[in-house]
Amino acid sequence: MSDLVTYTSEDRIATITINRPDRMNALNEDVIVGLQSAWQRLEDSDDRVGVIHAAGDRAFSVGADVKAPPKEMWQGVPSVGATTSKMVIAAVHGWCIGGAYCIVQMCDLVVASENTIFKYPEAQLGFTGGLIASAVARIPHKLAMEFMTLGEDFPAERALQAGMVNKIVPVGTELQEAQAWAKVLAESAPLVLETVKKFSLATLPKSPAEAGAISREQLLRVRNSEDGAEGGRAFAEKRTPEFRGR
Repeated sequence: MSDLVTYTSEDRIATITINRPDRMNALNEDVIVGLQSAWQRLEDSDDRVGVIHAAGDRAFSVGADVKAPPKEMWQGVPSVGATTSKMVIAAVHGWCIGGAYCIVQMCDLVVASENTIFKYPEAQLGFTGGLIASAVARIPHKLAMEFMTLGEDFPAERALQAGMVNKIVPVGTELQEAQAWAKVLAESAPLVLETVKKFSLATLPKSPAEAGAISREQLLRVRNSEDGAEGGRAFAEKRTPEFRGR
């Protein structure tokens, strides 16, 4: 995991931090790969819930780093870039722009500070990864289209009305409030939470970009597996491969 994404664990709660405040937590390759590793670590750990937040006081994240964009933004998104059967809470503050909102919208719960501003300006900039289209399955269609196409600011109160966040809290308390909810979840029945989340994700329609990214992640896992490497070696050495299922 990159130094730009940290993972700490306490009382079965994982705190995942985007740690690039000097660049307003812009998402470059190291951040995205670090987030993907964090989601996988959460899934494989004894932690029961994850809380994602960001360092600094100006932004959760301003989205893709325009000077050094990530190769595959979707890899850092929970339940897309890595399977995440455990509950994930986003603690958001300041600017949350573009691909950063895609990360937040795929979380299960969102706590936003009063100074949070969501924005998706890609239609005005001329590019998109398409993952944002999953918003129409998570908030009312007309509000989703307004947010995705007009590039206008959605301040915290408007985001609450639209159903993009669960609650608004005073600036600087969003992480504390998110961890309070995480404590409730960590002390709840994990099989119930996992089942409810699994059924909920199965019920939500997936946009073509989301479905394609999930398939891509699964195929890359096979390609990059130990078995994949063993198959190549065995072919080159003209022997029967010894597959281990990993």
